[in-house]
Amino acid sequence: MIQRIQTIYLILAAAVSGGLIFVFNLWNTLKEQIFVLDLFSEELITFKVIPLMFIASSILALVTIFLFKNRKLQFVIGRIIILINLFLLGLLIYLSLTLSGETMVSEKGIGMFIPILVILLVVLANKAIKKDEDLVKSADRIR
Repeated sequence: MIQRIQTIYLILAAAVSGGLIFVFNLWNTLKEQIFVLDLFSEELITFKVIPLMFIASSILALVTIFLFKNRKLQFVIGRIIILINLFLLGLLIYLSLTLSGETMVSEKGIGMFIPILVILLVVLANKAIKKDEDLVKSADRIR
């Protein structure tokens, strides 16, 4: 059923993961630093990977909404979304710790906390999915 509370949580998680990355900067650096990097640099690769992982997380959250008939698969995909965001959080923390600030002006943004919010919303959605699954199992025992 689409009108359940986990749908609200998953829509919010998709909006946060897919929308807020364009509103908040993950970090601000001088544009010259990006142009100095060569194509195979670690930092340039992560600048391409991070938005793709946020968008993948958002798409998975939207797909999970429409799997309401298969609650077990919905729960598993929720766990995959959590793993993606944990990896993103680790990657963003690593980049913020290794970001040099002496020669170039850099500012670490509040956008680094987006994965934490997405993880929280997906955990709440998984809790509601589990509650629905337990309710269906208890109704099957009564019959």
